[in-house]
Amino acid sequence: MVIAIDGPAGAGKSSVARALATRLGFTYLDSGAMYRCVALAALERGLEAAEVAPQLRIEVGDAVRLDGREVSHLIRTPEVSEAASKAAAEPAVRQAMVAEQRRLLGAGDWVAEGRDIGTVVAPGAEVKVFLTASPLERARRRASELGVDPDTVLAEQTIRDQRDQTRVHSPLQPAPGAMVLDSTGMSLDEVVERVVLLVAR
Repeated sequence: MVIAIDGPAGAGKSSVARALATRLGFTYLDSGAMYRCVALAALERGLEAAEVAPQLRIEVGDAVRLDGREVSHLIRTPEVSEAASKAAAEPAVRQAMVAEQRRLLGAGDWVAEGRDIGTVVAPGAEVKVFLTASPLERARRRASELGVDPDTVLAEQTIRDQRDQTRVHSPLQPAPGAMVLDSTGMSLDEVVERVVLLVAR
């Protein structure tokens, strides 16, 4: 079974997907971490993201590994976040990552989160959720997570949202049949419970 959770940056996808996977005994797939790995590799090697994407070995789960190296914290810096957003808009990068994600999701039970899981990667997912929250709430959450100024995060987030929503390939939008869930003002437990009820149905 595949549960697809899509949504914009800072909506709480990672926290919800991780908690949901633990609750259900599923495996957690952080697709955004895969694009961040591409960005990190491109920055470190001084190459274009499209050049490095097909060559990388990325492992996701409890930790994120890039060619065998644990990079869970390295891929969360603002520089990598910005580079990952640009890399994700490149067709060659998306093609490489979507192929890898489909391979992973081909067997077993997964909670997969990202920007296009329900629309592109796994359109046949049994449960689809589009998780969102107000821009201010999303910026506040991300700023708290990173220990930076909320106004700075909001400005960067606005640019990323525009890029994600208007890109030609796999623009950010709810998948057909997805439940749109606004998590503004909701606790993590409340959001997880809503999705668990949806899975049960």
